[in-house]
Amino acid sequence: MFPVDQLILLAAILILVGIVSSKLSARLGLPVLVLFLVIGMLAGESGIGGIAFDNPVGAHALGTLALAMILFDGGLQTPTSSIKKVWKPASLLATFGVLITALITGLAAAYILGLPLLEGFLLGAIVGSTDAAAVFSLLRNAGIHINKKLKSTLEIESASNDPMAIFLTVGLLEVLVNDMAPGLGLLKLFVLQMGVGALVGIGVGWASVKIINRIHLVASGLYPVLVAACGFLSFGISANAGGSGFLAIFLTGVFIGNHRIAFQRSTFLFHDGLAWLSQIVMFVV
Repeated sequence: MFPVDQLILLAAILILVGIVSSKLSARLGLPVLVLFLVIGMLAGESGIGGIAFDNPVGAHALGTLALAMILFDGGLQTPTSSIKKVWKPASLLATFGVLITALITGLAAAYILGLPLLEGFLLGAIVGSTDAAAVFSLLRNAGIHINKKLKSTLEIESASNDPMAIFLTVGLLEVLVNDMAPGLGLLKLFVLQMGVGALVGIGVGWASVKIINRIHLVASGLYPVLVAACGFLSFGISANAGGSGFLAIFLTGVFIGNHRIAFQRSTFLFHDGLAWLSQIVMFVV
């Protein structure tokens, strides 16, 4: 048996267990993502599965791909009317909220773990942003009913706070590792992350709608794939240009989702399934 055969079997079993466990979520009163985490822990080398997994590069690649897909689906399902209503509190939470969280967590980490202050702040920056996958899952799939404005604020904040967390993390690493002086260099990094991410996201979204509605493909099943490719194109262009790929793919999703496109319903269903698969993979890993 080839190693890839064993990998496919293992992946299928873990995904099936993850899907079946979602039925237990409501009965146990636990968010479904917590169950995915538990499955991953049980399957790991310290659990009953005994699967040894020690590949940071692979985990980073899977996590980035999964989060990008989750944010893209979140963008597709976010109406612009919601953004217009809550962009002020959402943007404040996504920037200053993350900064304050990182500072408080960093101070606590430095005190409790006996770390230098900058290293404590680095830990705070790493965990300073809310997880978009968890927020979308809880608010959209767990049957939680809250005020619409608050729900929209939480969703948009969780989708747009990664650039700030990445900026703080990369900036502190530059200061700690490469002796970069805090100040203008960090400000340029922040503007680049946010500015490039926003411009690429909106630009690729606009172009994607034009292409999707004008191109005539031989199979209707190719349209959802085309939309996914447009999303990943947005992420790739922004990330390689020094911007935030996560912000870009979310905005591309928002732009596409708020315009009429060919085979829209089947496209949305396809991406909803991909987002669920991405959540299972990310949290199990």
